Parts: sequence; C-alpha cells; structure tokens
Amino acid sequence: MGKTSEELLRELEEMGEEHIMTSIATPLRDDAFDISDDEKIELIQGYFEKIMHTLGLDLTDDSLKGTPKRVAKLFVNDLFKGLNEKNKPSLSTFENKYDYKQMLVEKNITLYSNCEHHFLPIVGKAHVAYIPNGRVIGLSKINRIVDYYSRRPQVQERLALQILDEMKRALDTEDVAVYIDAEHMCVSSRGASDQSSSTVTVEYSGKFQEENTKNEFLTYINDTLK
Repeated sequence: MGKTSEELLRELEEMGEEHIMTSIATPLRDDAFDISDDEKIELIQGYFEKIMHTLGLDLTDDSLKGTPKRVAKLFVNDLFKGLNEKNKPSLSTFENKYDYKQMLVEKNITLYSNCEHHFLPIVGKAHVAYIPNGRVIGLSKINRIVDYYSRRPQVQERLALQILDEMKRALDTEDVAVYIDAEHMCVSSRGASDQSSSTVTVEYSGKFQEENTKNEFLTYINDTLK
C-alpha cells in the first residue's frame, strides 16, 4: 500500500529538520535555465505578491508595494545567482614558478548562503587550503569559489564538498582541505531557537587525510577557531 500525502509530507519535514543531503550536486531540473533571468524575476515577483497577500499584508502601502520585485531581483541576481553556471568565476591557474611546495591556506573567507530546507540564512567563515602540484591559483579566486557555491540553496555538507571538488579540478591536485564554521538561522530563529551554536563541516582530500598534514592545517586556522 502506498504512503498517504500526510505521511509523505511528514517525511519531507523530518528530512528538512535533519538537514539531509541527497547528492553532492545541487538538485536542478533539466529546464532550470530555459527562461531568462528577467522572466524569472517577473514570475517570482508575482508569486511573492501572492505570498504577501496571503499573509494579509497591504500591498498598496508605500513601504510594501515594491517589495515583491525587490525580493525577486534579490533571489535571481544575488542570493541564488550561484545556481546559474554563467555566473561561475573564471578560475585561471598559473605555473608555480617559485616552486612553492608547502601548504597554502586562505582563511576567514566570509560565507553567506541559505538553507535549502527553510530558505533561511547560513552565515559563517570558510578556511580553504591546498598544496600546489605545479599550478597555483590567485588568492581572490578561492574566495570567489566559496561565494559562487554559497549563492544557492545549500546544505553545509554539500557546500564543503562542492568547494573541495572545484579546487581539485582547478588545480589538478587531490591535496585540498575545506573547513566551514557557520550559524544557521533555521536553528537560531525557529525550532530550537539556539542562539549560540554553530555547525562545522570539514572535508579532506589527498595529503590532508594524513594526520600530520591535517594537524598542520588545523594549527594554521587554530587562532581563528578560538
């Protein structure tokens, strides 16, 4: 016997509460980009108008009447622009002419994302490290990689994996580490309403799976974690 709609809804809600990740790839339909950004903004504006109306808000009020369009533009052009690969940063790498072979750590990268289960903010810091394998990348590009994958509905575990995989691809090396420490507004502003907790996700690849290299990385970012 199949599950009732109530049972399915309950399962989906429980998945959201547990922050389950179903895949490393962001779940996107095949037709996700069949319409333009301008068309998406127009559609979302209409949908959000209906949400506000349903909540009982007076959309003729001067303070509210422009909100649906502002929200639509925010969604498409800012908060979720990382869904569209056209916004992916150029990740040119350079020959390691200095023959630098030690760990490079870019820490305290500001991270703004949104939980895909409640569409509430995730705010924190990312620390990314790699060991060069003949190629190096501009420091600002690491920040841009973090920002690109953050600008979409996310699960923090997936975000760490996506950043790790992108760094590995760009630099043609397995030796990458990603550490994310972030606060989830879906925890602090609803449900448990815990104002002091944060979530840490860590992904290690290549040499960073070795205890000495892992500890060296954690030592470099230790002052940040205190």
